[in-house]
Amino acid sequence: MGAQKSIHAGNAKIDFNVDFTHKLCSALMFHPFRNSGGENPLSLVIGSLCIKHPNLFGKSEKLDFLWDKGLCDSNVLVTYRKPRPEWLSQHAFVIQHSTSPEMGTHGIPVDNFSRTVSGGVNLCRLSAGMDLSEPASSNWSSKTSVKFEHVRPINDEGRSISRDLHGFPVTCSGRYHDSMLVLKQESRFAKANDRSFTRFSLQIEQGIPILSKWLIFNRFKFAVSKGVRLGPAFLLTSLTGGSIVGDIAPYQAFSIGGQGSVRGYGEGAVGSGRSCLVANTELTLPLNEIVEGAVFLDCGSELGSSRHVPGNPGLRHGKPGSGVGLGYGVRLKSQLGHVQVDFAINALQKRTVYFSFSNIS
Repeated sequence: MGAQKSIHAGNAKIDFNVDFTHKLCSALMFHPFRNSGGENPLSLVIGSLCIKHPNLFGKSEKLDFLWDKGLCDSNVLVTYRKPRPEWLSQHAFVIQHSTSPEMGTHGIPVDNFSRTVSGGVNLCRLSAGMDLSEPASSNWSSKTSVKFEHVRPINDEGRSISRDLHGFPVTCSGRYHDSMLVLKQESRFAKANDRSFTRFSLQIEQGIPILSKWLIFNRFKFAVSKGVRLGPAFLLTSLTGGSIVGDIAPYQAFSIGGQGSVRGYGEGAVGSGRSCLVANTELTLPLNEIVEGAVFLDCGSELGSSRHVPGNPGLRHGKPGSGVGLGYGVRLKSQLGHVQVDFAINALQKRTVYFSFSNIS
């Protein structure tokens, strides 16, 4: 169920976009003997609400409000932008609040590491700060942000926790929350022509200890990808990696495994560590005007850094630390959007099916 509405306030036009869907499929998947008499019906509703005001104070100031709700997560994002000349850096003030299960580090692998189930740890995050986007020059672009972050782990009932189900701390401070001031610098490079493209990004985050109990760390992450057309086929390769030094909470570790990492494994089921390296290769071949076939190979490792994560959750959950996934898939392009189906198999011969849909055509 969706609705879109525009309201004129003076000379401003406020856009509303609402989309709610009742998860009937999930309701039918509940155990038939489960007592659902006290189940909140709103818990089975997912949706999004987007409000855009392009002229908040009459000087083209833009205010965006976005709320997304899933079955187990939610996210509220408020962004305020003041108009500036294009040759100057663009400023945005951002406030965000999110709640989601922490599956990458505290999730428990099952079914030969092909799935990950909740370990009872969820993260409630609040951040506020400013983004500064520099004017793009040639093929490069950059963005700098300064944000205060407050992270509070909660259990599945919504109560604050400081330890996981095994009694190990889930925060760096050992208390019910972590606080940090994060300075983040991100640079991107992109170059493309009719036969190939190259992309590169580098992120560097620095935890600044304004107060003695705030986290101090340095984290970097890079991603490079190259696409080359080989006749009618297209070959895409990518390499992603990163590392973090200094104070670290378990939820800050790099997680490996899942659809965006090593397919054939559940989210974070390969490993979680202070460092990581993931390589992906995919070859697609058009079958007709709207359907493409694909074969892929993914591999990743935490480079032996799992033992340096507080509480060593990777070892306790039996994660192998490295993994390889391969398989094939189908890509369907239509006017309604893009559909992607992947069939993957991991190193333990366990098969997994991934399905995704994007309305970007």
